[in-house]
Amino acid sequence: MTTPAIIQSPITPGFIDLGLGDPAFSLLPLDLLRESVDRCFARDDNSFLQYGAEQGNGLFREALADFLTRGYGLPVGLESLFITHGASGALDLTCTLFTRPGDTIFVEEPSYFLALRIFHDHGLRIIPIPTDENGLIVEAVDEKLLAGQPKFIYTIPTFQNPSGRTLSDERRARLVDLARERSFIIVADEVYHFLDYTRKPPPPFAASSSDGNVIAVNSFSKILAPGLRLGWIQSDVETVRRFVTCGLLDSGGGLNPFASAVVRETLEKGAVEKNIEKLRSVYLSRIQRLETALRKNIPTAQFHTPDGGFFFWVRLPGMDTSALQKKAEAFKVGFRPGIRFSSVNGLQEFIRLSFVHFDSDEIEDGIARLGNCLEAL
Repeated sequence: MTTPAIIQSPITPGFIDLGLGDPAFSLLPLDLLRESVDRCFARDDNSFLQYGAEQGNGLFREALADFLTRGYGLPVGLESLFITHGASGALDLTCTLFTRPGDTIFVEEPSYFLALRIFHDHGLRIIPIPTDENGLIVEAVDEKLLAGQPKFIYTIPTFQNPSGRTLSDERRARLVDLARERSFIIVADEVYHFLDYTRKPPPPFAASSSDGNVIAVNSFSKILAPGLRLGWIQSDVETVRRFVTCGLLDSGGGLNPFASAVVRETLEKGAVEKNIEKLRSVYLSRIQRLETALRKNIPTAQFHTPDGGFFFWVRLPGMDTSALQKKAEAFKVGFRPGIRFSSVNGLQEFIRLSFVHFDSDEIEDGIARLGNCLEAL
């Protein structure tokens, strides 16, 4: 009898899929969340089992605002926060409320391939904007605006998926000014903001969210556990009100009140910060092993060692990485080919490698297998 599916991306035993961006089971904080659930259930209050307030549990938003104020070093008010079912849910709801099929949006090239799936589901016309070592090239946005107005521009500004690059302070400021001048929205996916290892990122786009042209998206998936399906949007009061008054919430109430109540306990104990520190330490050591293994086993690889986030973005000159992916299966190693991160079927020479699911020894083994695959071509 076949075991029913439980997780989204099961791994075949013996196969090292370095494309997988899911955290390792060993890093999912079961004991921490068990303690939070126990504290939550010990309270003489079962209101979190009821339909929730549309904007999100107010006590949870207070705890989240305090966490963000500490993390950003900037004041965050609970009125600017709207609770979502993860970052993906936030992107989908943003498309529902702010776009119609056929509308134009701008995205980075490369960009997060599953976000591109969401945008395609909504029938949006996607225009790519080039990036470089400092992230999105804002001058290119200015040029594209001559040809048409986007409903929004989607950016992953900090430790980008897949490139690992971070948008510079100067470009962030110019992009905010441009959005204000030309009346489009910046949808900033900031889920990696707290996962810095060797360099602090610039202030988040969330710091500019009161201007009315920024919807900053974030999530507990990368810093606590993806199965919580809990995230948030930070924006100006009028934009938050548009989310709060939509039909989805009128019917079902606030999103994920149960997980909100549990994570509130985790936030109030300062346990999220402790978990982030643990992740930083583990991921930094894995980055170092992956970098060393790449230089040893694939000397032709061209890459930037990331300062944070989840990914290495590696160029293999002259290589069709979609074809390489198929050949690599025989060596029991996987990655994500660059074409998946392109909205125009480009980036064929690139691969995305992740260091979050497998331990350091497995990462080293996986890169050796990939090197053997390349030598066999």
